[in-house]
Amino acid sequence: MKTFFGGIFIEKEKLEEEGINYPIKLEYYKRINEDEYIKNKNNKYGISVVKTEYLPGNTKFEKKEIKYLTNDENKVEIILKTFKDNEVTPIGVDDIICDLCKNIF
Repeated sequence: MKTFFGGIFIEKEKLEEEGINYPIKLEYYKRINEDEYIKNKNNKYGISVVKTEYLPGNTKFEKKEIKYLTNDENKVEIILKTFKDNEVTPIGVDDIICDLCKNIF
C-alpha cells in the first residue's frame, strides 16, 4: 500500500535558471508492505518518488521506488520530509539515501 506524504511544484525561478520553461511536480509516497512483511520478514516501510514534467503537448513521468527500506516508520517520514524540503528527484534518491543512512540508521 502506498500513502501520499506530500508534493510540490519546483519554483518557476529555479526552473528558468536551468533553461526549463515548463512546470515540474514532485510527489513523495510512503510504502507500507504489510502482507509482504508478514510473509517474508522484510522491512516494512519503503518510499516512492514521482517526477511529472508538463512539457508542451506531452506529460513525462519518472519514478524511483525503494520497497524495503526500514521497519521504523519515523525514519521513513524523516527521509520523506528531507526529500520534500530539498526537492529530491527520482535520480537523486539513491545518493541521498546513502548520505542519510550515515546519520539516521
